[in-house]
Amino acid sequence: MAGVMFLVLLCISAGTMVGVRGEDPYLFFTWNVTYGTLSPLGVPQQVILINNQFPGPNINSTSNNNIVVNVFNNLDEPFLLTWSGIQQRKNSWQDGMLGTNCPILPGTNYTYHFQVKDQIGSYIYYPTTGMHRATGGFGGLRINSRLLIPVPYADPEDDYTVILNDWYSKSHTALQKLLDSGRTLARPDGVLVNGKNAKGDGKDEPLFKMKPEKTYKYRICNAGIKNTLNFRIQGHTMKLVEMEGSHVVQNVYESLDVHVGQCFSVLVTANQDPKDYYMVASTRFNKQVLTAKGIIRYTNGKGPASPELPEAPVGWAWSLNQFRSFRWNLTASAARPNPQGSYHYGSINITRTIKLVNSASRAGGKLRYALNGVSHVNPETPLKLAEYYGVADKVFKYDTILDSPQANVANAKIVTQPNVLNLTFRNFVEIIFENHEKSMQSYHLDGYSFFAVAVEPGTWTPEKRKHYNLLDAVSRTTVQVFPKSWAAILLTFDNAGLWNIRSEMWERVYLGQQLYASVLSPARSLRDEYNLPDNSLLCGIVKDMPKPAPYSI
Repeated sequence: MAGVMFLVLLCISAGTMVGVRGEDPYLFFTWNVTYGTLSPLGVPQQVILINNQFPGPNINSTSNNNIVVNVFNNLDEPFLLTWSGIQQRKNSWQDGMLGTNCPILPGTNYTYHFQVKDQIGSYIYYPTTGMHRATGGFGGLRINSRLLIPVPYADPEDDYTVILNDWYSKSHTALQKLLDSGRTLARPDGVLVNGKNAKGDGKDEPLFKMKPEKTYKYRICNAGIKNTLNFRIQGHTMKLVEMEGSHVVQNVYESLDVHVGQCFSVLVTANQDPKDYYMVASTRFNKQVLTAKGIIRYTNGKGPASPELPEAPVGWAWSLNQFRSFRWNLTASAARPNPQGSYHYGSINITRTIKLVNSASRAGGKLRYALNGVSHVNPETPLKLAEYYGVADKVFKYDTILDSPQANVANAKIVTQPNVLNLTFRNFVEIIFENHEKSMQSYHLDGYSFFAVAVEPGTWTPEKRKHYNLLDAVSRTTVQVFPKSWAAILLTFDNAGLWNIRSEMWERVYLGQQLYASVLSPARSLRDEYNLPDNSLLCGIVKDMPKPAPYSI
C-alpha cells in the first residue's frame, strides 16, 4: 500500500507481531474465530470467540499504522468482519461487507490489510455475516494520536475500552430462524459490560482499577444490535473528549446515551472515597429496563460498591438535548496538525440531496425492512467485484430508488433487490434520514465521516436547513434518528469505492435496511483507488473470470 522496501519485526506476542517498514509501522494479528460456550447471563450458550476472547481482542494502533489481520474461520458458516468507522481510504476492498467482499468460508482464512490513514479515535469491529454480531466476534479498535500532534487534554493514567451490548440468550442461528419466519426479535434478555454483568454478591472481580486522584480515559462503545444504552459511573462525572474520530468541546456529563454502533471517549478522575463503584449500562426507550453493572475498584479501596445505582434519564427529549450539546472542538488538531475547524463545511454548496425513509413490511408473511421502498439483498457476486470486473449489469441495477421518495413511501409496497446509488466522485451531498416509525433508528456510513448537522422531530423540508449547525457539528460516523423524526448529514464523497449505508439495528440490516453508495473515479487511477488485492476472495460469476487490467497512476 505504501511505497516501502523493507520490514523489521520488533516483537512477537500472543497472536500479534509489530513491524516497521520504511514508512508507517505495521501491526500484525492472527485471529482464530471459533464457537465457545459461555454464560454471560448465567445460562450456558454458544458464543463467537476470537482467540478464545469475548469480547474479541483490542486493536491498539496509532494514526497511519498499517494493520494486517489474518482471520481463520473455524465456524461452520461463512464469516466476515467490518472495521466500523475506519475509512479505508481508496480501499473499500477491506471493508468486510457482503457488498464488497466474498465471505471467508469455513475452514479457510483471509488476511485483511488496511491503513488507519489520517484518523484518530475510538471504534469497534464486528461480524457482518448473518446474525453473527448477536453472539460475539466484536471488539474495540483504538487509534491513538501520533506523538507530534498535540491532544487537547493531559495524558491519562491509563486508557480503558468499555464494550456495551444488549444480549440474547438464543444462538445466532435461532435468531436468524425467527427473522426468516417473519417474526421480529423480542426485547433482549439482558445487557453486558465487556461481556459480563456483575452479580453484586461481593465476589465480582473489577473490570478496571483506578489510583486515587488520577484521571483515566474510558472508550465506551455500543456493539449491540437493537437498544440504545445509557452509561454512567456511580459517584463520578465524565468529561467527553472524543467521539468517533473527532475531538469535541469538553462538556461534563453524569450519563451518556450511547446509541447502537456509537463510541465516546471520556475522562474520569478518581476523586471519590476509595472503594468500589459500579459502571452501569441500561436500556433506553423500553417499558422494561434491563441493566448491567461492572466494577471499578480504587487501588486503595476499602469496601463494596453501593447497591443504590444512579438513575437513568427517561424519554427521548433528554437524549435529543444531549445530542445538541455535542460540539466539534474547532481549535484541536486531530490526525493532522491543522485544527479541525480549518475545514469550513458550512460554506460548501450542496450538489445533491438524498432523502432516505425507512419502512417495514410483512407482505406475504415475510418481514422486510427497506429504504425508500427497496429492501436490499446481497447477490452471490459482491457488488464491488461485479463493478471491477465490468459485469455490474449482470448483477444489479443502479439508482432503483428516487432521491426524493414519494410521500407515502413508508407505507408503500416493498421491492426486494440490491439497492445501489451512483454518487459522483467529490460531490458535496446532503443525506436526510427520515423515520416515520415509532422505534429508534441508528445509521452508519462506511468509508467516510460526516457532519451530523441536525436531528429534529417531525418531517424534513428544505426550510429546515436554517436550523442546521453549519459551524461546529461533530464529524462522526453514526447518527441516531428518534421516532417520528429526521436527521441530516453533510459530506463530500471523495473516497472512491463502494460504501455501505446501513441501519445499526442488525435485524434490520439482515432484512434489508441498507444500501450501497458507488463512488467511481472516472480516472480509474491509483491516485483515487487501489487495485483489487492479490489475495482477494472471489465468488459468484467473477470466480473464474480473467482479472481486469489494473489501474495505473
